[in-house]
Amino acid sequence: MTGARLSGRRALVTGAGTGIGAAIARALARDGARVAVTDLDLGAAERVAGEIGGDAFGLALDVTDEAAVARVFAEAIARLGGLELVCANAGVSTMNRVVDLTVAEWDFNMDVNAKGVFLTDREAVRHFLAAGVKGVIVNTASMAAKIGAPFLAHYAASKFAVMGFTQSLAREVGAHGIRVNAVCPGFVATGMQDRELEWEGSLRGMTPKQVREEMVSLTPLGRIEEPEDVADVVAFLASDEARFMTGQAVNVTGGARMD
Repeated sequence: MTGARLSGRRALVTGAGTGIGAAIARALARDGARVAVTDLDLGAAERVAGEIGGDAFGLALDVTDEAAVARVFAEAIARLGGLELVCANAGVSTMNRVVDLTVAEWDFNMDVNAKGVFLTDREAVRHFLAAGVKGVIVNTASMAAKIGAPFLAHYAASKFAVMGFTQSLAREVGAHGIRVNAVCPGFVATGMQDRELEWEGSLRGMTPKQVREEMVSLTPLGRIEEPEDVADVVAFLASDEARFMTGQAVNVTGGARMD
């Protein structure tokens, strides 16, 4: 179902300048929402907002900066007149063997992937409670939030943190009618994946093409996932069709994960 199921809703999406975040922003707008597109790269955010058209707008946001999160939420709320939907999508990845993993790599993944979701969701809930809004939060986790993987221990740890936080927050705010869910994408064709193909190939002595072929072989539906595959599920979770879903970690993996 598309069209007007999010009509009248106002949304903010983080990490929406490229990849999954951009697809989420477009999907929410397609279904009738008015969207604040945020990204560390203001130019990328503004480009996506321009593609969406209407009254969509882009804002620069570093989700690891507590003051910046509060400031951008305040601006988006002022421009939109409120918020009902927040998608904490901003994320990063690096790859390394644990024995070679640096504190800087650990902190980078934890800061953006875990702390960024915490700061974004906290600001969303503060607004929902103050405004008396039965809002919806959708966090972008990962297949790696359910099972660890070689060379991704730090990334998986950050995404496990997202899932624990999502479930805990859902229990905490459910009585206020606020729903909090997460999507767990698999092998998604994004710029991030392009980098990961190079990194994993180097670490395993494989070509990026061989790594990609292995990803396809691990996916029962037989192809690499597209950002839109994730975005359509996010739009569903944001809608009233998912009105009795909260605290869920929804796999969008083509069958690469089934638990």
